[in-house]
Amino acid sequence: MEKYILSIDQGTTSSRAILFDKKGEIAATAQEEVSLIYPHEGWVEADPLLIWISVVNVVNECLIKANATWNEIDSIGITNQRETTVVWDKESGRPIYNAIIWQSRQSSEICDDFKDKEELIHNKTGLLINPFFSASKLKFILDKIPGSREKAKKGKLLFGTIDSWLVYRLTNGAVHATDTTNASRTMLYNIFELKWDEELLKLFNIPKEMLPKVLPSVCDYGAASYFTKKVHINAVAGDQHASLFGHTCFEKGECKNTYGTGCFMLMNTGEKPILSNKGLLTTIAWNVDGKINYALEGSVFIGGAVIQWLRDGLKCISTAPEVNDMAALVEDNGGVYFVPAFVGLGTPYWDNDVRGTIFGLTRATTESHICRAALESIAFQSKDVFDVMEKESGIKLQSLQVDGGASNSDYLMQFQSNILQINIEKPCCTESTALGVAYMAGYKSKFFRSLDDIARMRCIAKSFTPKVSKETAVKACKYWETAVKSARTFKLPK
Repeated sequence: MEKYILSIDQGTTSSRAILFDKKGEIAATAQEEVSLIYPHEGWVEADPLLIWISVVNVVNECLIKANATWNEIDSIGITNQRETTVVWDKESGRPIYNAIIWQSRQSSEICDDFKDKEELIHNKTGLLINPFFSASKLKFILDKIPGSREKAKKGKLLFGTIDSWLVYRLTNGAVHATDTTNASRTMLYNIFELKWDEELLKLFNIPKEMLPKVLPSVCDYGAASYFTKKVHINAVAGDQHASLFGHTCFEKGECKNTYGTGCFMLMNTGEKPILSNKGLLTTIAWNVDGKINYALEGSVFIGGAVIQWLRDGLKCISTAPEVNDMAALVEDNGGVYFVPAFVGLGTPYWDNDVRGTIFGLTRATTESHICRAALESIAFQSKDVFDVMEKESGIKLQSLQVDGGASNSDYLMQFQSNILQINIEKPCCTESTALGVAYMAGYKSKFFRSLDDIARMRCIAKSFTPKVSKETAVKACKYWETAVKSARTFKLPK
């Protein structure tokens, strides 16, 4: 009987379940969209129960598609959208408020109140004070729901990022835990001392009693008894950390970029953390075999989401892949530069107030120019991150591993190679996030015998090399820099 690893990949806009075999190849997959809620401008929420239901649905569908039973599942790995915050009642298991999605800016004012504590927070967590992270979102919920803080102090309310929420549900409430990668994104976890930080908890007025236990990324999180007591959850990791592992970036200096709803570039920096002074985040890459690996990370808030906006907002395309056809109808961007700062700008700017702006419009501008500029904006934003990462790490990168839905755009990947002037490598399995946590879970159970064995399974499907001169690339980037600077000078009145 062939065995599989079941990966549960809970993302911002969808939940997926994927079965991987011993070769690291996909045997079956299922996906279901998750609806987001936009109560006010800049607010992004979701119903945690609908997230849970979507996970149950895709797991069942995946098993049905593979004609597999739970007897054929070796173990489970969970990877998740990070920073998204859920608070639920311990007794009933019901959320007291919607999940506040990582993108949401509704706790911006809370962050503004703590600006004078930025250095303290950075030196403990490796993060910047920003509504992107969980601490201010959690404070927002506790401040908003009357009596919630008192209930939390009595242990009657629980907090978790999406991984914790799913582990709790899958184990029928037996386990309230998170892993070190997700904990390191809450702005409450000391990544140097490897514990919840008492000073930060006091600063944000967060009761320690509601926090999950922090476990290694590769660890037995208990039986998934909602489905079966036979199969255990053997790994948990935030999506970008799992992706880095899935690309087998096990060595210091290896780097990947995920082109999803946002774009997230991570570089393995080894067992010693590097604190950034230029807008990068220091985070825990993973905790495997009792060893902590750190990473530098740069975040682009709006990556593939700009293509969704072209489809759902502007309605100039009917499907996401159609953007490539539209972009191919014109020879260049026609002087159009699109800064898609719908929820602010991430690395290296960390500007919450800037908003999306399109420059260079003329009577000759067409929808195709805007589509092309939108695709190019993803690459330009990633270059901003890339440049800072090289400077901060002192490592000159020769190649970049890529994954995520937007990496399927050959135009985008070629343009990225052009402006970075390096090779872009796309793996055979573009589901690197799900694959990474499958590797972790299988490593725990000896389904995969060693990290060397995992590294040998790495397969490159397509490579992109620069096709323009360095001078041409520099010129294009100068126009982008001008566009970003101009966008940041225009502020909407509060």
